[in-house]
Formats: sequence, C-alpha cells, structure tokens
Amino acid sequence: MRVIAPLLFSLLFCAAALMAGDKTIYDFTLNSIDGQPAPLAAYKGHVVMLVNVASRCGFTPQYTALESIYEKYKDRGFVIVGIPANNFGSQEPGTNQEIKTFCSSKYSVTFPMMAKVSVKGDDKTPLYQYLTDKAASPKTGGEIQWNFTKFLVGPDGGIVARFEPKVTPDSPEVTSAIEKALGSEKR
Repeated sequence: MRVIAPLLFSLLFCAAALMAGDKTIYDFTLNSIDGQPAPLAAYKGHVVMLVNVASRCGFTPQYTALESIYEKYKDRGFVIVGIPANNFGSQEPGTNQEIKTFCSSKYSVTFPMMAKVSVKGDDKTPLYQYLTDKAASPKTGGEIQWNFTKFLVGPDGGIVARFEPKVTPDSPEVTSAIEKALGSEKR
C-alpha cells in the first residue's frame, strides 16, 4: 500500500494536469506528406499557422497567400503547416503524392505539408480534437466548418487565434496577429 499510494497520487496529478489544459500542439505528431513522422515539437519557439487544406475547394487559391505570408515571415520564426483533409464535399480526394504534386506545381508551396487526416467526425485526428475542444479553448474551439480554417499558435505552443475560411491568410486581421505573436524583434 505504501508504494501504491504515491504512485496513485502521481497518476492522478498527471491526469489532472492534462485535463487542466497543459497540452500544446507540441504534444502531437502527424505524418509528413511523404509519410515520415513529423512531431510538431520540432516547431517549439516558432509561431505556427495550422491550416486544413483541400485541392478542389473554392478557397484553394488561398495557397498563394499562404505561401506569400510564409515567405514574408519565415525568417522571423513563422511556419505554416498545411494539413490536407477530405471532410468537406470530398474536395481533397487525392493521395498524399497527388496532393504534394498539386501544391508544388500549381502553387509553388514550400511550407511543410502533412499527410491527409480527418479534421471532423468520429475519425478526427487527435490534433484536431485538441484544436476544436471548446471546453479547453472557449475562444478558438468548436468544430471545423470548412476547408482553410486557420489556427495561429504562439511560440509556447498555445492557440493564439482562429480564422475561418473566408478570412484570407494575407488579410490585415491575420498578418496583424502573426506580427503580434512574433513580437517586434527580428530573428
């Protein structure tokens, strides 16, 4: 019993810490578009924009603005992570290789792209369970409604802002939030 009580206390403490919202995006690993494990912890200290993308959507031309803001801010510690999903109108039906080819040939995408996942429904990937958890993040939580929903994450891995699909990546609202998250100093 002497050994079990401290162990039980430790387990309960850890569970309580996780339930209290101590998680960040750094606790998740996706697969890259090439199928390799891609821990989001690799972006610790960076400002990250996570975007669920699709190749056959009315918002697909946002790839141009995403690439533009990535190029503008990447030297200051900004990263965009494209996360293909086929949850809305089957607008991302391709394989990971087809998605990669489309993004590089049509939009010259150079920011990191992940393998296709589900961002909604019973098979929602754990990262999107975290991002959309309304209890943990009342200001930014809630189900993904469509492709090109953008989550801005601060250098500490916490969610800073959420932008719905109609808000373009290069809008003043988004670029202002990126600049604020990056801070005034150049990296």
